[in-house]
Amino acid sequence: MQPCDRPGSDSACRQARLLYQNDLMQAKILISAAEEDGYELAHALLNRAAPLDERGETEFYRAVLLIRQGPQVGEVIELLERAADQGHPHAIALLYKMYDEPYLLDQPDPEKAARYRAAYSELDVAQSGYPSFDKALELVSLLVQPPPRPSEAAFSLEMPEPAAQAKPAE
Repeated sequence: MQPCDRPGSDSACRQARLLYQNDLMQAKILISAAEEDGYELAHALLNRAAPLDERGETEFYRAVLLIRQGPQVGEVIELLERAADQGHPHAIALLYKMYDEPYLLDQPDPEKAARYRAAYSELDVAQSGYPSFDKALELVSLLVQPPPRPSEAAFSLEMPEPAAQAKPAE
C-alpha cells in the first residue's frame, strides 16, 4: 500500500493528506504575516491539521502564534517540548534560543540550552547538514519577531503641492 502523500494513493487518504498540507501552509502564511486579523483562522487551520501531524509542526506553529499574540510562556514551552519530542528541528532550535539568550524567560539556563543544542545535533536533518543549527536559529528568530511596520510617513496620503500654474497668454 502506498503512503498517502504520493499520487495514486487511495483517494480519501490522499485528499486528507493534501488538505492537511494546505491547512498547514495557510496557517504558516497567516502567522508569518504577523497580522492579528489572520490569527483566529490560523488557529482553526492548525486545529484541523493537528490529527494528521506526525512531526510536531502544529504544536510548533501554535507556539509561534502564542508568542505573536503575547506569550503565555508556560504554554509556549509545553507546545515546543511536545514538538521537540516529535523531532521538530525548529522547535528544538527555539527552545535552545529561549534558554540560551534568554528569550521570553527571565534567566538563561545554559544546561537546558546545551541539552537542546545536543538534541538538535542528533536529528536526521542536522546529520544531513540541512538546515544547519545556525540556519534553524535564524529562521526561528525571524518567525518570533514580527516584521517591522512601515512608517506611516512612507504611506502619506497627502497630495504633493501642485507646480506653479502658468498664466494663460493674453
